[in-house]
Amino acid sequence: MNKLPKVISNAIKDNVSDIYITGGHPMVSRRQGKIQFHDGIQWSHQEVDELVRQLLNKRQLEALRERKSFDFSISISHARLRINFFTTMRGLSLAIRILSGHIPTIEELNLHPSLHEISRLKSGLVLICGATGVGKTATITAIINDINISRSAHIITLENPVEYRFQSNKAFIQQRELGTHMPSFAQGILDVLRENPDVIVVGEMRDAETMELTLNAAESGHLVIATMHATNPEEAIYRICSAAPAESQNEIRYQLASTLNWLVMQQLVHLEKTGYRVPLLTIMRGTSSIKNLIRENKLNQINSAIQMGKNEGMFTSERYLNEYLETCKNFTPYAAIFKPSPETSEDSIYASPLVEDDDVFEAATPKRLPPKPAKESIVVHTGYHYNEMEQMLTIDEDASLEELIKKLER
Repeated sequence: MNKLPKVISNAIKDNVSDIYITGGHPMVSRRQGKIQFHDGIQWSHQEVDELVRQLLNKRQLEALRERKSFDFSISISHARLRINFFTTMRGLSLAIRILSGHIPTIEELNLHPSLHEISRLKSGLVLICGATGVGKTATITAIINDINISRSAHIITLENPVEYRFQSNKAFIQQRELGTHMPSFAQGILDVLRENPDVIVVGEMRDAETMELTLNAAESGHLVIATMHATNPEEAIYRICSAAPAESQNEIRYQLASTLNWLVMQQLVHLEKTGYRVPLLTIMRGTSSIKNLIRENKLNQINSAIQMGKNEGMFTSERYLNEYLETCKNFTPYAAIFKPSPETSEDSIYASPLVEDDDVFEAATPKRLPPKPAKESIVVHTGYHYNEMEQMLTIDEDASLEELIKKLER
């Protein structure tokens, strides 16, 4: 653990994006996409085990033991790190991504300026969809940043893991991480609804319960921004509706139609004129025609409706490429935005021992005394039959004193 902070500090100076640590092997880094070996920096197998033990708490170690891998985020040397712990032939290993401490803007991410309109919404559902690694988290981060600098609001994010740390500006922002601050996205949504938020960010809608609770939150008057894996708008809507039981799907379609404001499909494409990748979007808006198609389950007509919705701010991926990306003159290089850099947030990170430390929790919990055992009945065994006892305890009122004494002596 003593080596790691210095390694991270040097990595930021050298513009290193990734670090790989495995026992008995030189440390490996990735700089500008190329792998480099560092023969002078090495952890033994036992040192890697101890490093993991110091980074993770008891519950996280149990999850790592059960799944053989674990995703984790932490701030070290003023840098935000996303760490994946996994097991190999060399034992426990770490893949560390050094994140940018800079909160990106919509313009810096080369996104369409119409996305600024999302920050002005007061309620409804916004879906950011796409495959893994296309920049969905960065897009949502830019939208949250837009709200943070433009209006007062209570924003609660549910993430896995927390990649960008926000500092409250006009908005009050609270961030929660799956596994650290909540057991599941579904439980996180239930808890958030009791805390009077204005904006709820759901890091990933994957299971039916999370989808249902997300729709309920949007329907109850909150602005909900969520991500999910899908390749096109039709698939995204179908996945939400089909996740519910057959008897509830009609209700889910009506609920989705009434709450959906934006659906943004994102992928990355290499643009020849820039020489690097930029986001390629499909933008669907919650217009009356889109809502009717969802209610009537005519999802195969969604793409046509997007094509027809040019005047309402909608884009197919083809139109977005031709009418926006090909005509836009100013782009920000990917490396300039996502290069490793110190965090801008000055908020301290604190894990309460009452929640994280089992020993502290047990010490702080009042001990309950064990219940007193029930009083046992005292049973005297005399050795006499019941009839004999009854005769011994029966007193004849006419008997003389001598006769009573003789009876007791027997």
